[in-house]
Amino acid sequence: MIYLYIRVENIKKTAVKLILKVLKWIGKFLLGLLILIITAGLCNRLFSSKPTPPGKLIDVNGTKLHIRAEGQKNDLPTLVLEAGASGNTDGLHWINEGLKKSMRVVRYDREGQWYSESSKDSLTSEHYAHQLYELLEKSGEKPPYILAGHSIGGSYNRIFRDLYPNEVKGLVFIDSTHPDHNKSLTETGYSIPQKQITFYKFLSILADMGILGLYDKIIGIKSSKDLSNDCQIRIRDRSFYSGKVFRRLIKEVDNMDNILLRSGRTNSLDSLPVLVFTATEKYSESRIKRFKNRGVDLEKHQQLWFEMQKDLKELSTNGKQFNIDASHSSIITTKENAEIINKEILLMAETVK
Repeated sequence: MIYLYIRVENIKKTAVKLILKVLKWIGKFLLGLLILIITAGLCNRLFSSKPTPPGKLIDVNGTKLHIRAEGQKNDLPTLVLEAGASGNTDGLHWINEGLKKSMRVVRYDREGQWYSESSKDSLTSEHYAHQLYELLEKSGEKPPYILAGHSIGGSYNRIFRDLYPNEVKGLVFIDSTHPDHNKSLTETGYSIPQKQITFYKFLSILADMGILGLYDKIIGIKSSKDLSNDCQIRIRDRSFYSGKVFRRLIKEVDNMDNILLRSGRTNSLDSLPVLVFTATEKYSESRIKRFKNRGVDLEKHQQLWFEMQKDLKELSTNGKQFNIDASHSSIITTKENAEIINKEILLMAETVK
């Protein structure tokens, strides 16, 4: 009996030693794999060619801003496109392609975004409008302008028009954010949770280390299929080979309350020509259910969004609204949707010239 007990104990000790040994080797393997991934990522980051801006870099008070201007200058107003949060000039590709043969079209990256440098100035709610004004002037662009903004870009445009009313002949809101946007989010429980911000920070670290870029090279990360191949490549190069895009998104989210509050001070546009394009694609049942489990009423959120879109149209006695069966992003990235928008913008330009 004693012999059997001793034998069982020895077997236990041997099993424990074996398990510890296996765990030790697994730990060494995982550590080695982690070191290999980090090394490969850093090498990928260091030796990959630096993305080349497709446009020009213009110095505005010590900050180099990226701008792309196409189309001949004529008697029509110049169209200035403003991207959404963390948006870029390539996301506005189809708007530009559809209109550059008929009018002057300008796209640019706000400070700190994509190919533009970060500004050393303090970022007030009016900073971007003043910076855009200087950028247009230094680039040789002349008013009058039609401003077209996607998402939060519409709010930036409202501020610009309020500060420089004589420069602007018309406003175009493309599924644009309303000043009461954050209020509606609070009512429906829909907001960007802290863990999502933490996730963006984590992604920025992975991008800076070259790991996201390495993953993209090996497996491939999806970007918008609706955009041209050149646009997709540039978007991936800037998104996954540097954490700049993710850090800029966090910064923009932090400053959004100030932007929305300032844009709300322009509560009337009198008879200024205004076009409002609203994405009406419904959320899927599975997504509605998933968000409901998190305490978010997506259906109410979308209903409030539609009401706020109507309110944008009513800012002017000369406002028109168009509903497009699209999502918030595909309303600009899909060529067919952009063609609907372009047709109305060109009509506006010919009317107000």
